[in-house]
Amino acid sequence: MSGAVTPSSYVFAPDEQPTFPGSPYAPRHPAARKAGYMGIAMLSALGATFGNNLVTVNVQPLSGSLGVYVAQASLLPAIYVAMNATANLSLVKARMQFGIPAITHGLVALYAASALLQLLWPSFATAVVNRGMCGLAAAALTTFTVYNLLQVFQGKLRPLAPLLGVSLPQLGMPLARMVPVELLALGEWRGLHLLELGLALAVLGASFALPLPPSERRKAIGPLDLLTVALVVPAMLLICAVLGVGRVVWWHDTPWLGVALACAIPLLGAAFLIEHHREKPLILTRWIGTPEILRFAGIALLVRLALAEQSYGAVGLLTAGGLTNDQLHALFAVVGLAMIAGMVVAVVTLNPARIPHQVCAASLIIAAGAWLDSQSTSLTRPPELFLSQALIGFGTLLFIGPAFLYGFSRMMLKGPDALVTCIVLFSTTQNVGGLAGSALLGSLQQIGVRHNSAILAGQLDAANPIVADRLRAGSAAVAGAIGDPAQRSAQGAALLGQAMTREANILAFNSVFLFVTALALATALYLLFLIVRRRLRERQGE
Repeated sequence: MSGAVTPSSYVFAPDEQPTFPGSPYAPRHPAARKAGYMGIAMLSALGATFGNNLVTVNVQPLSGSLGVYVAQASLLPAIYVAMNATANLSLVKARMQFGIPAITHGLVALYAASALLQLLWPSFATAVVNRGMCGLAAAALTTFTVYNLLQVFQGKLRPLAPLLGVSLPQLGMPLARMVPVELLALGEWRGLHLLELGLALAVLGASFALPLPPSERRKAIGPLDLLTVALVVPAMLLICAVLGVGRVVWWHDTPWLGVALACAIPLLGAAFLIEHHREKPLILTRWIGTPEILRFAGIALLVRLALAEQSYGAVGLLTAGGLTNDQLHALFAVVGLAMIAGMVVAVVTLNPARIPHQVCAASLIIAAGAWLDSQSTSLTRPPELFLSQALIGFGTLLFIGPAFLYGFSRMMLKGPDALVTCIVLFSTTQNVGGLAGSALLGSLQQIGVRHNSAILAGQLDAANPIVADRLRAGSAAVAGAIGDPAQRSAQGAALLGQAMTREANILAFNSVFLFVTALALATALYLLFLIVRRRLRERQGE
């Protein structure tokens, strides 16, 4: 089919109807048009996550340019997560009522405007607005990626659209790690905001150049929908703020963390009561409470917690060893290639009956990567982590696409009313789960540092010949710069203390990696139990 698609110029065949409410028609396209939709899908997938990953990677230096503490700057990724996780509460029905172009173009345009505002008047307040708009636009662009892929993969290949639609945005993380800091930090980090603005405008231009086919529109938004959104969004903002800064300001040292959680719980409770007793709920609370969906959400959350090993654990280990982000480019190039390989394997081995096997295999691969990392020392450098991090990157993409497709298939069996519930549930497990994973692993690492430091400090006896030799070596190292013997001795002791702190950090990270190994193995064993139990029941039913 050539030219723009309109209801008056083309009669859609039964197999070209929308896959689910709010999605576009999927007519047959020539190869060139399919290539165009594939290109737009890849661009919008990058636009969904690249900007936020750039900010997340550079939170500490960004805090200085914004004139705030690291704890305040840590709120920026949390705001993105909260808005992204809750966006589909309103976006799914908004697309049904107002159409895909109005919602997608509108949100991407607002995101571009917020990036321009941050570029012209950089401040923490404009950064907060920009992160919020980035979260909303990312949710719209992830779905937009799926819609474009539905124009490429039709018939029996249609399941590849949602699988690739949630897999491609994951490549934003390794790509963001490979961008030189000097490029981003130009003019007080204007380089970063220019990249965000340019990418948003590129997505807008491409989507206008090759628009999607139309979708069916109908009235979908009700007054109680807006009330639920008004309750859930602030609750999620409070929860994500606590998860984002808790390990930085420490959990029981900062009273407002408890106040925030105390405010979030009644907001979520009120939203639950409204949805549970509605005739046509926005969120199907009873469906979420079924054993199958609870298992799906629990497994998706556990795997996402384990995946924080890469974003927090490996990077933190190398940072503790004195490396900067610019020294990690080769490592994340390997991770990116491994992710692509994982996505290819997920596509090639895709079978609805084998999805639990894929997720089980992904969990085992992640466990293997984390176990390899647990052997790290203070001399570990990126090349030593190539294999382990490649395994985790591979496992990430082997997991996320099939897991989403499993939830999507459950939604199709339940009916279109479960669409919002399915998307919000999966988005929450992955977005909030990722934030919670970093908070959990970060907290365990800090507790481990304190424990290890106490043990190591107890062994630093000046009467020990080995300790005395280290003190003398430290003093000798600064002898050319410090003439006073007392100051040289003090500096030697300080250098030994720094070495002790570094070793305590490495040991703590190794403990975190072992925890991730156990978590991923436990998830794999539970999946294996479910697979075996299902087969036994099938045999008994024969």
